[in-house]
Amino acid sequence: MMKLYSYFRSSASYRVRIALNLKGLPYTVVPVHLLKDGGEQLTPAYRQLSPDALVPALQLDEQAATLIQSLAIVEYLEETHPDPALLPKDALDRARLRSLALSIACDIHPLNNLRVLRYLVNEMKLSETDKDRWYKHWVEQGLASVEKILSRDSRVGRYCFGDTPGYADCFLVPQVANAQRMQCDLSEMPTIIRINAACLELEPFAAASPGRQPDAE
Repeated sequence: MMKLYSYFRSSASYRVRIALNLKGLPYTVVPVHLLKDGGEQLTPAYRQLSPDALVPALQLDEQAATLIQSLAIVEYLEETHPDPALLPKDALDRARLRSLALSIACDIHPLNNLRVLRYLVNEMKLSETDKDRWYKHWVEQGLASVEKILSRDSRVGRYCFGDTPGYADCFLVPQVANAQRMQCDLSEMPTIIRINAACLELEPFAAASPGRQPDAE
């Protein structure tokens, strides 16, 4: 059985949990606490799995073949377990959904990642208030762009693409969860709020949520 090294609040880990659940793949969660004892991700043992000391890491088999980076992991799952599909058949539609995922994973998320926030406070000497302002600015600006894309696209249905949850939803829901936890203003993002609510009604999303993880606090 696959092992997912995960932190309950990590949005990158959350994405992979959703993808695994949507595909009905069995896996075991191995908690990696990003705050306890200075960060369990920084231990030599974990760095053997993930040299960049980030979660998630997905150990595929007993031979210890391990993947890192959530985008690569979700793409691997899609290629090796194509049914049910997270991406549509049309190449243009696939590119559109990948662009949404990349906007979240590469433009929004890196700016509010834990190690960035720690650097702002510990090295740049920002106050907690200023750190939170940084967080909210980039998340709200990024999600506002995603809202515009979704609200103008006729292919959006109950979910990011039609009425079947898939690739882009795996990335959107975790980012919304973090935004809500940090009290970001999402009041002008009705499409995002609607899609997020629809996703959370489904067990694959609900089971992947932070509060239902073994390391949840």
